Amino acid sequence: MKRVKLLVSVILGYLLVPLGAMAQGSGETPPVNGTLTLQQCVQYALQNQAEVQQAQLDEEIGERQIRAQLSGWLPQVSAQFAAAHNIQRQRSVFGDQVITIGQKYTSNILFQANQTIYSNDLLLASRAARFTRLSLDQNTQATKINTVVDVSKAFFNVLLTQEQLRILDENIARQEKQYRDARAQYEQGLVDKTDYQRASITLASIRADRKRAQENITARTALLKELMGLPVNSNIQLAYDYAQMQQNILIDTTQQVTFTNRVEYQQLQTQRQIQVLNTRYYQYGFLPTASAYANYNPLFFSSTVSDLYSTAYPTSQVGLQVSVPIFQGGRRLQNVRISKLREDRLNIDLVNIQRRINTEFETALANYKSDYNDWLTLQNNLELAQDVYNVIRLQYNEGIKAYVDLIVAETDLRTAQINYYNALYNVLSSKLDVQRALGTIEVN
Repeated sequence: MKRVKLLVSVILGYLLVPLGAMAQGSGETPPVNGTLTLQQCVQYALQNQAEVQQAQLDEEIGERQIRAQLSGWLPQVSAQFAAAHNIQRQRSVFGDQVITIGQKYTSNILFQANQTIYSNDLLLASRAARFTRLSLDQNTQATKINTVVDVSKAFFNVLLTQEQLRILDENIARQEKQYRDARAQYEQGLVDKTDYQRASITLASIRADRKRAQENITARTALLKELMGLPVNSNIQLAYDYAQMQQNILIDTTQQVTFTNRVEYQQLQTQRQIQVLNTRYYQYGFLPTASAYANYNPLFFSSTVSDLYSTAYPTSQVGLQVSVPIFQGGRRLQNVRISKLREDRLNIDLVNIQRRINTEFETALANYKSDYNDWLTLQNNLELAQDVYNVIRLQYNEGIKAYVDLIVAETDLRTAQINYYNALYNVLSSKLDVQRALGTIEVN
């Protein structure tokens, strides 16, 4: 029981470390081969997990797209070059004469600059830039929150499976000794062969359970490495930080969920703000688009190629362009209506997500309370099963109890130990679910 309590203290100690601190870490990348703490696993995952990296790349892509859209406010300068060989030149009639117009070779270079003064499209891009950045950041935050929770659960799962393996190893060692003792007693004629046969059956069953647990460790470690973004060929061991040992897995069950703390709710609010801007965009669709321009266009023409660029005949111009949408067949009004309907739909989504978050919180809290009660109950059952096994083992050694009673007691002890660790994992997992439902997991 001392060893059990020690392991529990180690695991529970991790829960006292704020998950935000886990995410921040020391800023150093932990080794891909070696012993890792929970904090290092989470820190490494936030830097290397594929989904986190993709979300961060989406932020960079979004930032570049915003800059590309806002570049329309800057002057747009272009140059065009053209050269032509007029094989058949244009002819025109003047009185009774047909005169050929133009030269055999022509060329021109057009330099033009445009400056947008007002554009509804650019105005929308400017107003929506802040909300677009916010939406991309919220998407990254949601990905990181899920990463912290998933990696933490996978870490505890591997750790507890390893402890189950240790329990089975201890059971095998005890059962092998009991098998040898029962076999020796049978050979001496003290007992019949059913005792060591029962011991053989139990030993084979425990060894099968051990093999299953060993394979589970391999599979669950692979899942942890996947969630962390570790290389496939890396080897890791889970570390225990004894300085953090404290027996405390309690959470304030009187807390009330605050919807605005949830990143999913924040994402919907941001989408609604962007949709409001879209509605205004369509409402202002009747406004003109205005821009100023200037150009310089040197013309070249000659009857021979060699003299084409000997003399330039430039033209230049500055002006103002205004485009006014007069009638679009009612398209603008329909777009305004569609956009407002989408606002109404997002309003319904905001109300509905409150119900969903509340259900998620109540479910997580109920699971936590149940798992916590199961953990306390199974902790007491484990102590009782240990005491019963110790007493029956002494009684069996004294010849008071039958061997079958010892097997039952040991089976009950092993079951109580494994059930206890399963309950421990469940309460750790459900606590993370409560924290996620409350929106209290920080990753910045």
